Amino acid sequence: MSGGRSGGGGGGAAKMESVALVAPVTALEFAGDVLLAGTGPEVAAFRLSGGGPAAAAGRRSVLREASVQGLRAEPGPAGGGGAVVRVAAFGGRWLAVLAVRRGGPGGGARLAACGGGAARDLGARVWEARWAAGGRLALALGGGAVALYEWRGGGRWLRRASCGGAGALRCAALAGTGWARLALAAGTAAGAVVVWRAAAAATPRRRLLGHRGAVLALCYAAPRGLLASASEDRSVRLWAVGELGGGGGEGSCLLVCYGHGARVAAVALRGPCPVSAGEDGACLEWDGGGGVRRARRGHRGALRALALRPAGGCVATGGDDGGVRLGRPRRAAPVAAALGAPGRPRAVLLAGPRRVLALGETGGLTAYEAAAGRWMPVLPPAAGGPRGVLAAATLPGGAEALCALAGGDGCLLLFALGHPAAATGLRLFEGAVRALSWAPCPGLPPATTALLASGPDGEMLWLDVTHRPGQAPSVLLMGRYLLPPCKQRWHTCAAFLPQGGLLVCGDRRGSLLLFPCSSSPGWATESTGIAGGGTHPVGEDSGGESDPSCLSHKGALPLEAPLSVLFGLHGKTGVTSVTCHGGYIYSTGRDGCYRQLRLQGQQLEVLRKHRPCKGLQWIEELRFTPDGDLLVLGFHADNFVVWSSRTGENLHCVPCGGGHRSWSYCSSPSAEAFAFVKCGDVMLYHCEAAPCEQQVLLASLHGRAMACVRRLGAVEVPGHAALNVFITGSEDTTACILALSEHSRAAVPLARLSDHISSVRALALAGPVGPGNEGLSALLFSAGGRAQIECYRLLCSRDPASESAVACQVVHVASHRLDEHWERKKNRHKLVKMDPETRYMSLSVVPGTSSEQLPTPWKFLAAACSDGSVRVFGLLEAARKLVLVAESFHHQRCVLKVEAFLHTWAGGERRHLLCSAATDGSVAFWDITSPIADATDALHRAEGEMQPLALGAPLLTIMAHSCGVNSLHIRETPEGQYLVASGSDDGSIHVCLLEVALGGGEAVAGTCLRVLERVARPCAHAAHVTGIRVLQPDLLLSASVDQRLTLWRRGPGGLDVLSTTFFHVPDLAELDCWEVAEAGGELRYYCVLCGQGLEMLHGVAPPKPPLPEAPQ
Repeated sequence: MSGGRSGGGGGGAAKMESVALVAPVTALEFAGDVLLAGTGPEVAAFRLSGGGPAAAAGRRSVLREASVQGLRAEPGPAGGGGAVVRVAAFGGRWLAVLAVRRGGPGGGARLAACGGGAARDLGARVWEARWAAGGRLALALGGGAVALYEWRGGGRWLRRASCGGAGALRCAALAGTGWARLALAAGTAAGAVVVWRAAAAATPRRRLLGHRGAVLALCYAAPRGLLASASEDRSVRLWAVGELGGGGGEGSCLLVCYGHGARVAAVALRGPCPVSAGEDGACLEWDGGGGVRRARRGHRGALRALALRPAGGCVATGGDDGGVRLGRPRRAAPVAAALGAPGRPRAVLLAGPRRVLALGETGGLTAYEAAAGRWMPVLPPAAGGPRGVLAAATLPGGAEALCALAGGDGCLLLFALGHPAAATGLRLFEGAVRALSWAPCPGLPPATTALLASGPDGEMLWLDVTHRPGQAPSVLLMGRYLLPPCKQRWHTCAAFLPQGGLLVCGDRRGSLLLFPCSSSPGWATESTGIAGGGTHPVGEDSGGESDPSCLSHKGALPLEAPLSVLFGLHGKTGVTSVTCHGGYIYSTGRDGCYRQLRLQGQQLEVLRKHRPCKGLQWIEELRFTPDGDLLVLGFHADNFVVWSSRTGENLHCVPCGGGHRSWSYCSSPSAEAFAFVKCGDVMLYHCEAAPCEQQVLLASLHGRAMACVRRLGAVEVPGHAALNVFITGSEDTTACILALSEHSRAAVPLARLSDHISSVRALALAGPVGPGNEGLSALLFSAGGRAQIECYRLLCSRDPASESAVACQVVHVASHRLDEHWERKKNRHKLVKMDPETRYMSLSVVPGTSSEQLPTPWKFLAAACSDGSVRVFGLLEAARKLVLVAESFHHQRCVLKVEAFLHTWAGGERRHLLCSAATDGSVAFWDITSPIADATDALHRAEGEMQPLALGAPLLTIMAHSCGVNSLHIRETPEGQYLVASGSDDGSIHVCLLEVALGGGEAVAGTCLRVLERVARPCAHAAHVTGIRVLQPDLLLSASVDQRLTLWRRGPGGLDVLSTTFFHVPDLAELDCWEVAEAGGELRYYCVLCGQGLEMLHGVAPPKPPLPEAPQ
């Protein structure tokens, strides 16, 4: 599928073709049971029927050099299977008509072109289209014109009129089916809505005034005579206009709706109430009084498109993040109800979604059964005492629960909730029991659950409790553990690892601890444990009195110390949960983060830190759903929320006053419940299970423009086409690892990196990136604003069971910030503090720093900085250290690009060379061999700490351009020389050929560069050249903000154009290229471009030009 027009270079020219595109969603429309989305020049279809979730059904490129700005389905009765719906697609000056065939083979939708197939250039911008009588199209055109167009055949104008006093239009709406009753409403840049009738277009019929900014969207509902307008003043207005082209008058404003935090880009009407989508990423449904009835969020960026489905009440949204979401009607949110608890409850606990336990201040336990609607006493006040601790575990089947109640006297009471009289009493500690928690243990029978109890001086006991119907539970003491010393020395959560033999728990100090749990002394105690021999559990015969023998028996077990301690991992507020999933360990805390860890031997290793949602300062627990979603439970201000990672919105939000009070959450396939104590009573929020209200049809990538892209490699998955894995960085402060399929032409995010506090402007990869035995593996460096660099280890492998067919493992290795580096200096009071606005503009990994003759574990990274410096960093992956080792302020102005390369002489001697380019158009070349060698020695001696060295003066400086250098690439030729290609803000391209030599037989300082050839092409592009690559010594590829991708032939006479291809990524920021050898030996070049979207193109290497004949 062609990405646009190509030309130049003759019949043998190579043409680049688009193979995959991710672009902002700018248009949405329902066509029966099919949802259509305009993304760039393409239209994607999603099937909504079939009783299940919506599914992708097809994709087709319909416009040539414009994005689809509108889709309008021809009205008519809902068709049955095989029915055809015609849809007009327009954008810019282009118009095309599609036929959507619903209910085809496999239940999908097929998109076909109508009226000759090709999109038509109408010569003026199309603001709006409407189906008129006879299957014709009424169009609102740029310049304030309204027309009737016959699109069939060759296309011709039937009627056309210019509207007087139109001004600068920003949007339009049409009403009427014939020319006599056709009316146009247009929103202007001055904030007015002007209405004309096509038959008398010289004078406007009415003007609607009130907006204080440009009107960006209009929607007219003829049956009710209502017109909704959306403006950049962040408001939505509802007007009563009657027949749009009817009598004059100003019309009356019925509603003024304020609630968006940014410009409102789209508006629609559902009955008498507007629905709007704004650049704040919110879709708001308004009520009749101008208030927000329902807010839908989840997109990562501004919304651009909105569509309502007449049947079913669904709403579809799309925006700059390239995502499409389908929202279903929302049920009324339940309200927490007061249960009227007896006495004054101190703690509350859910034992299932319909059963609430309340522990009173005097230690008594009561239960509320939702089916009976009343409270029932369970245990008298003396059972728990005034300092009681309560924990419950639901048994398989959900009908029964095991309860543990401990008090300040160190005694523990175990009982089944259905038979509280049959209880087992134990004396665990001399002092108070600080904490109780149940933890599922692999390998235990279904009726047995592990209980962990913390006591004085950091002692923690592991008990196996077995439920026996009609009898008191039996207990086995399995282990004793000692928590590290701290002020609040008790555990808060625990989990047994699936590998067996290990227990991981979190404590109140925020530390994560790893203990052995299957050592021989622990298991040998079973024969002499509490439940065996002379330690018969009380409760069966003695009415629940405590057995004092527990204190003596636990002394037979060793007090185990932790194998691994991550002290204060979640700060001083404590660890809230530990979960095992997919071979990883996940911990949460009140620091607003959750961490992903793995087990290395018998040590815990932190892989990544995640901050899932802005404003979520207290994360209580993670829950992994069977359909692959990750639910985050926590507190946002004084609300308890359940946040979905897949949809990016809250599934539940319960105003409860905050997490400092006693509360409990329970989720089951049938219902979800949240209970909490407030105002001396127990409140219960109960919600019946229902399908997810929001479905993601196209995944979101970035909320703002992409600034950089790198290709990691391709993953071969049986049964799938090869999946290319890319890393993109964006102004939204995140980097995204994604898989892009040529078959589906869609991108699937694999992982998001959110450690940056400002924009991600540069990426670099180090290490082997080719497919190995375990997949793709590489070191990733990301950098950007606030002078911040992050380093990760990536491993991508095939995973046919997942939706993306690719699994990605990310390990955070190291990070560096210049302000933190300055703060660590002992003499910082004598130094000038770094500019907090310093940005890294470009990164390049120094190749070949480790060799067989000089092995070193350090890797080096060069960075171009906005403060005029070129900096070199050293990374020691094993120690997770990233250190600044050298710098130079030679350029004295913003450095835009750096590129490192390696030169090796015939004798094996190496030179590390660096090229840097700045905003003045200069390109400088450095020999950094000596600084790297000195830095390696200094780092080895100082164990990873050193003062930055000076890079010295550059070997050579070339004034290649008259202004900033936005793209740079270096390639070695077969002769051992180097081609340096650069592109500039002025649209020019410069290529020079360099030779590396030794001057005067000296050592490193004698390295010199000679320029053998220079070629310049002024005005190669009409805008900034932001991407350039040397594909072959005689072949170059350049890309510009003018959305042209040009292939050049480098010859003796300069640069000649081979072909030019239009691509569909506005505001191009960067490109990356690679080559693939086809099965037949043909060499194919691929490139990926990023900006306001992402596009992948490919082309065949052009044939070599014939050699000139020798003179006779």
